[in-house]
Amino acid sequence: MHSPSFLPSLRRGTFILAMATLSFGSAVRAAEPASAPDSASAFPSRTITLISGFAPGGATDVVARLLARQLSQELKANVIVDNKPGASGNLGAAYVAKAPADGYTMYLTNAVVSMPSLFKDLRYDINKDLSPLALIGYGPLVLIANPKAPVKSMKDLIEYGSANKGKLDYGSGGVGSINHMTMELLIARTGINLHHIPYKGGGPATAAVLSGEVPLAVSSIPEVVAHVRQGTLVPLAISTRVRSPALPNVPTVAETGVPGYDSSSWYGILVPSATPRPIQEKLTRALATSMQNKGLRDSLTNLGIVLPETGSAAEFKELLAREIDKWAKVIEKERIVAQ
Repeated sequence: MHSPSFLPSLRRGTFILAMATLSFGSAVRAAEPASAPDSASAFPSRTITLISGFAPGGATDVVARLLARQLSQELKANVIVDNKPGASGNLGAAYVAKAPADGYTMYLTNAVVSMPSLFKDLRYDINKDLSPLALIGYGPLVLIANPKAPVKSMKDLIEYGSANKGKLDYGSGGVGSINHMTMELLIARTGINLHHIPYKGGGPATAAVLSGEVPLAVSSIPEVVAHVRQGTLVPLAISTRVRSPALPNVPTVAETGVPGYDSSSWYGILVPSATPRPIQEKLTRALATSMQNKGLRDSLTNLGIVLPETGSAAEFKELLAREIDKWAKVIEKERIVAQ
């Protein structure tokens, strides 16, 4: 049974991602050929590559490097990060989907992988070619405005956006990015009419709001928290159902009159689906132990990332199914096409 909301409670007890290995392992041992456990016992014997589908320096890349460092210690093998940016992360996902299914290539994904209906001619099938190992965390987003913008709150935005159709711009990290889709979900839920201006990444979109080039954007919390505290950006709302500890006084979109609204970036680990189950189990166990490390957890929390309650493969699989369904409806309703 999963949490009734997309983002779990911020209540922090012992992080129990290790539970994933119990259910995951028991479900697959019986079907595995006798020789597979022997190969798993020798794994890993060489460097493991963790693919990030985005450029160095972004939130996904930072999470990948933090996780790779701790995972190297747990597996007693070198885990390196290889950035393969492009097509909103889909180039990296396709690379891993077609990689040898031996456990030596993993993918750190974010929420874009749950939007297959947005992209034409994808070179992989998220439901067939990749298997979820662990959910690492959720990344709440924040809707920001330039201080000179004609809106200072979500109430202002809904009223202004309804009365002045198409006259208010918002920036995003590109068509199909999670900050673009987060705003499109808001548009779909409220009926407001805004004009989209895509940029080449979330950072440039945030910079455009700071300079006044555009009045609005949805950004990751680490990118804007210092500016919010300095008063150079106005936070309108948090995208998830639970407020962010980094910006505790900023209400959620749902609190401001859009019931049920919930959008977040999130991070999880995928491997080629044909990877032997005992090797998947060993990686899941190592990920579980890594995510119990206080230093790693503190680093992720400081980035504004909220840790899941279990992070199990089952929880990640259920999340993917819900997200694919949710975003498919938004994409169809708003007729969004990635460019």
